[in-house]
Amino acid sequence: MQVGDVLRKKASRVVTVRMNETVAIAAQLMRANKIGALVVKDVVRTECDTAVGMFTERDVVRAVADHGSAGLDLKISKLISPQLICCSLSDTTEHIRHLMNESHMRHLPVIDNYSLIGVISISDITRQRAPTRCDASFDRNSPAGRSET
Repeated sequence: MQVGDVLRKKASRVVTVRMNETVAIAAQLMRANKIGALVVKDVVRTECDTAVGMFTERDVVRAVADHGSAGLDLKISKLISPQLICCSLSDTTEHIRHLMNESHMRHLPVIDNYSLIGVISISDITRQRAPTRCDASFDRNSPAGRSET
C-alpha cells in the first residue's frame, strides 16, 4: 500500500505552526485540534510556504522538563531538528514504517511537487494493515483476553 492510499482514507486537513511561535501556542493548537503533531513552516511566507519540521507533544514535554514553565515561552525553532524527514505519496507504507522506526518519529509530512499534502502517522499505517491470524482469533471473553483487577 502507498502513502497516497492511506491519505485518501483520512481527513486531509493539515494544521501548521510558524517556527517563530512559542511552545505554548503550539500546545494550544494541538489541543484545540485534538492532534499530536504540527507541521512547522518557515517564518517567511514564501510562495511554496516551506515545511521545515514537525513539532509534537513529545517536544512540549521535553521543553517543560528541561526548562520548567519557561519552556512554554521557547520558540519552536529552538526545538525542531535541523533536518526535515518527509515522505511522498508514492512511498510504500512498509518503507515509511521502517523510516519512522529508524528516525524515532511517529508523524511525517507528506510532500508532493514541493507542496505539503498531508501528515501520515504510525497509527494511520497500523490501521491499514490486514489483521493477523493472532488478531483474528483473539477473544476478549476467553481467559487470556480478560484481565483480573
